[in-house]
Amino acid sequence: MTESSNLMFSVASSDLEALEAQVLVLGAYSTEQGPQLAEHSLDSKTAEGLQAILKDMGVTGSADQLTRLPGFEGTATDVVAIIGLGAPTENPQDQLNTFRLAAGSAVRQLAGFAEIAIDFPADSVEAVAAIAEGAAFGAFVDTQLRTKNLEEVKAPVESVVIISDLEISKATPTLTRALILGQAVDSTRRLVNTPPSHLYPDSFAQKAQERVADLTDVSVKIFDEKKLAKEGFGGILGVGQGSVRPPRLVEVKYSPKKAKKSVALVGKGITFDTGGISLKPANSMVPMKSDMAGAATVLNAVAAAAELELPVEVTAYLCIAENMPSGSAIRPEDVLVMRGGTTVEVLNTDAEGRLVMADGLAYASESNPDFILDVATLTGAQMVALGTRYAAVMGEETTRNKVVEASLEAGEDFWAMPLPEHMRSELKSPVADVKNMGDSRMGGMLIAGLFLEEFVGEKNGKKIPWAHLDIAGPSFNEGSAHGFTPKEATGASLVTVVKFLENLV
Repeated sequence: MTESSNLMFSVASSDLEALEAQVLVLGAYSTEQGPQLAEHSLDSKTAEGLQAILKDMGVTGSADQLTRLPGFEGTATDVVAIIGLGAPTENPQDQLNTFRLAAGSAVRQLAGFAEIAIDFPADSVEAVAAIAEGAAFGAFVDTQLRTKNLEEVKAPVESVVIISDLEISKATPTLTRALILGQAVDSTRRLVNTPPSHLYPDSFAQKAQERVADLTDVSVKIFDEKKLAKEGFGGILGVGQGSVRPPRLVEVKYSPKKAKKSVALVGKGITFDTGGISLKPANSMVPMKSDMAGAATVLNAVAAAAELELPVEVTAYLCIAENMPSGSAIRPEDVLVMRGGTTVEVLNTDAEGRLVMADGLAYASESNPDFILDVATLTGAQMVALGTRYAAVMGEETTRNKVVEASLEAGEDFWAMPLPEHMRSELKSPVADVKNMGDSRMGGMLIAGLFLEEFVGEKNGKKIPWAHLDIAGPSFNEGSAHGFTPKEATGASLVTVVKFLENLV
């Protein structure tokens, strides 16, 4: 049995009559012949009877469809739930992702029940891992700042039994990992959901310190506005100078004794983005509490790496500021001096994320890591190109492809994008080394990536391997919940980053 403060996992044999759970979850595929039960532990007679009535009950097997039935003979649960698995697939990785999403969807939709059992074909460590991860991501409820009507908010599932004949000794490590990932995603979501009245640069810095306070081999440094000025962080200071709440840079470092590689993670932490003097339209400001999702992600990636005891040195740089219009705010045509001395002409103060990230990338490069990943809700152009569920990844080709590979294993959607050399000239400025916008709106996501690349340093005479993850779309769900993804903050990209770190070992 494996547990955290919020969720408990266990693995049980296929004796369904001995189950101690309120709900038994079965899977059904969507086929041309109609819904088809996935492999399960029901006896043949019960299974045949259930299969015969699936269609009449409205079960289609489509992803996210959950149908609840009263418990029946052969099971010890009060409720049997059929979760749609979508179309069957022969690709092993796709099958694991199907289980991950379906388990997460079932757990999310069954909030209010304390104990559930999931009976999918889980005869391997990989299958148990996928089911456990999905369940961990789906067991999320955030009451946020409600003080009334809390009884209307259903409590998340507390205990998940995975039906499998896998030996507990083999299952335990993967269940523990799933809980660690689940806690990291949970923490990321809660930070992103926190309103800007409560999460601002200094409070975010304090929360980052609290997040890792009990972890071994993790240290924290906080740069306040005075230290930022002394150390030449002109981008972070420039973006934050319009707010009465000054900016911060937080360095969170995990240093295991036998580290085999070193990775720097740079995260955009704009706690609220009005656009500054280049003011956003009112409707465009509504989801801007989420503009710090990149910083929340890299913070929790370091925490997960420490809890997993990965032999990789991982340092997160949280570049935190609030972008506000005021008499002291930066203006279009101002020039900022960034960490390292590069000068930037600001043409649009709403392209502020790349300014704080530039300081973070330059500073991270000074420690000569083996890899740099940056994570940011950077551009609306990312959503224009890829929609709201796919993230983009750009950068040095090998590192970029490693991120895509990690995302496939993690079950997250990333798409490799180029950094076209011919577009680099659009960043030329007549008054500074570089400007923060291109000459046109076309290819804005790629221009932002090219801008960031300017601030990636060298190691041994070569550019440090680097990838830029633009998560503007998938980081915050303004639509309906789906799979294990709730409304609002999603925690997207956290598992991909952790998988990237694991793959270096």
